[in-house]
Amino acid sequence: MSVGLGCFSVDRARADGTAQSPSAVTNKPVPALAKRDSARRSARKDAKAGTAGARVAQADAAATSSEHINVIGRLNQERARIFPGLGSVDYHIDQHQIGVTPGGQNAAFNQILLRVPGVVLDSYGEVHVRSEHGGLTYRVNGVLLPEGLNGFGQELDTRIIQSVDLLTGTLPAQFGFRTAGVVDVTTKTGDSLKHNQVSLYGGSYNTFVPSVQLGGQHGKLDYFTTLSFTRNNIGIENPSNTSRAIHDVTEQEKAFSYLSYHIDDVSRVTLLTSASYADFEIPNSFKTFDVNSPDYTTIYDVAGVNPHDPSMNWAKLDDSQTEQNYYAVLSYQRTTGKLNFQASPYFRYGRIDYTPDRNRDLIYQGVSEHEVNDFTTGGMQFDLSYEVAPHHTLRAGLLGQYTSERLDTNTLAFPVDVVGNQSSNVPVRLIDNTGNWSVEAGAYLQDEYKITKNLTFNYGIRYDRFASSFGNEGQLSPRANMVWKPSRTTTLHIGYSRYFAPPSPQYVYPSTLARFAGTTNAAANMIDEATKVEKSNYVDGGILQRITPEFQITLDAYAKWAHDLTDLGQFGRAVILAPFSYKRGRVYGAEFGSSWKHGPWSLFGNFSYVKTSARDINSAQYQFASDELAYIQTHAIQLDHQGEFTATAGASWTTKQDMAYVDLVYGYGLRSGFANLEKEPEYDVFNIGYQHTFTKVPLGHDIKVRADVVNLFDKRYQLRDGSGVGIYQAQYGQRRGTFFSVVSEF
Repeated sequence: MSVGLGCFSVDRARADGTAQSPSAVTNKPVPALAKRDSARRSARKDAKAGTAGARVAQADAAATSSEHINVIGRLNQERARIFPGLGSVDYHIDQHQIGVTPGGQNAAFNQILLRVPGVVLDSYGEVHVRSEHGGLTYRVNGVLLPEGLNGFGQELDTRIIQSVDLLTGTLPAQFGFRTAGVVDVTTKTGDSLKHNQVSLYGGSYNTFVPSVQLGGQHGKLDYFTTLSFTRNNIGIENPSNTSRAIHDVTEQEKAFSYLSYHIDDVSRVTLLTSASYADFEIPNSFKTFDVNSPDYTTIYDVAGVNPHDPSMNWAKLDDSQTEQNYYAVLSYQRTTGKLNFQASPYFRYGRIDYTPDRNRDLIYQGVSEHEVNDFTTGGMQFDLSYEVAPHHTLRAGLLGQYTSERLDTNTLAFPVDVVGNQSSNVPVRLIDNTGNWSVEAGAYLQDEYKITKNLTFNYGIRYDRFASSFGNEGQLSPRANMVWKPSRTTTLHIGYSRYFAPPSPQYVYPSTLARFAGTTNAAANMIDEATKVEKSNYVDGGILQRITPEFQITLDAYAKWAHDLTDLGQFGRAVILAPFSYKRGRVYGAEFGSSWKHGPWSLFGNFSYVKTSARDINSAQYQFASDELAYIQTHAIQLDHQGEFTATAGASWTTKQDMAYVDLVYGYGLRSGFANLEKEPEYDVFNIGYQHTFTKVPLGHDIKVRADVVNLFDKRYQLRDGSGVGIYQAQYGQRRGTFFSVVSEF
């Protein structure tokens, strides 16, 4: 059963693996053979009227002309049966929801997810699902997308998305490793793209974004591709409350392609490829470098450089970062009667390259460090479903991947005396090149047991293994979910999952810490335990209630108890997030969603509450001051990314040619200060937009003209103040901006 949550649909049961929102179901094509048989039956009923022959002929012609499209639909449906989110909380986002998000298909992907209950906005484009830092699995058309580097480039381009599901809660046994949530993307295809598109988007902050979407079908080949270029002056959040940041230009190029070849009516091969290259200027912080600021950093003395020369002004800092990501996924899918399976090898390469401003970094921070962090991942995924009995569907699968990580640093730092004061004005060069490797492997077996028509029990078990250059752990994890539909308007679910979540392989060895001892780049201490695998117990329960055919509500509650709770932090000016962990951690909360839809009108309102606690940092301790480590060892603290209360709401009016919306995002404030004992102020941001479609144009098809105003009332709100556990830089939310787009179909 599914229900619209504003522009979402929330799927609780998914007991048959194929539940969709009403709008999605109507878009699903009927398999060609079924359509033909239905038409023939109608023809036979009309035989007495003498029209049977004509209706049979028409049915055959119609079925033949649409058979290729319907084969696509049937294979998509069968693929969904391999990967159902049985008993998990599933928030479905369709094209309409994307359209009423500020920017539409030009919106950053984190803004799409932000309109889902339980999702909190953070700096560097991050979002936290149920107060987890990271931990999201990305799947594209049912295939795992290998984990990338923890930078700030967006993982996915909104333009490629036909629909997306965010699965969270007690996930079934087929989902492992990153279990905070599963972002399950169904991409556009040549079949779903009605016409090719060229788009131009721009406005405030010198925003300029041209893009093109191309797709179609040639025989058994279905293809879709999109290319885009982005340039603006707000690549990273502003570290000050001014309307414009200093030194914040970004240029980004992205390309994505989808190719699908239908071997026959029951099998196909698909290839997904993606490439992105992005340059970011690191914005300059008033707080850190302003001589009048209480947090002003001591000016270091560099031989041959006058630190008070106007050319050495902090506002001219020229640090930058480049991010690259490339991946390819090849899949073979086959469905034969009761058996469906998919096999997918994949590969990914990513790089973050941080380039410092040599002299100014030395003057203001005492360190100038060039960092290059590389990730390479290759793996294989295999999944199947088999109807072993009338009321039992068996699912099983294997996944294995190998990751190689490398961090190369070229650092200039000053020697210091025993009390930490600069002892020479000539910096020393320190080169350190280290690497890590990891192997992740998992296998699962689960059974979907339909006890009655309205009661489904999904239970299973998986085994995971994590071996790396710094650790080796494994775990057997049971999973169970019960879904009960006592009436046509009510669905309840309850579940339990045992999770095993390995950290990213970014361990810094004691030899590296020793290399920097006695310099201005020395670690806070020399304690350096490796980050461990997070092991947790998770329970979840909820209800979905359809009050009227137009009004629905959903309520869900959850709790998690973890050992070696994984967190991420930024340690240094380079925006590379590194893992650390707490010995014990706890997360619990609740989510509420409501929606109403009538004719052209849609309304939604979401609210969530979450509370966290963690104690005793037990890995990568060298990154923290001794007094903070000692406090956290004996006191339970709240996690820095906890947004205790969050809310989103929206209203939209949509007709064939016009669309208008108003949108609200409320945040209670993330944690800050020593041991996260303080909190950032709460904020509320309103957005509005309007779109008109011109249908009668001289050339091509439709032309869509759109305007969006982001942060309508120009709210000044701070996401981070530069303090908190693992926090380095201050960030403010985007100030008011007006943006326009023109989309032409051809």
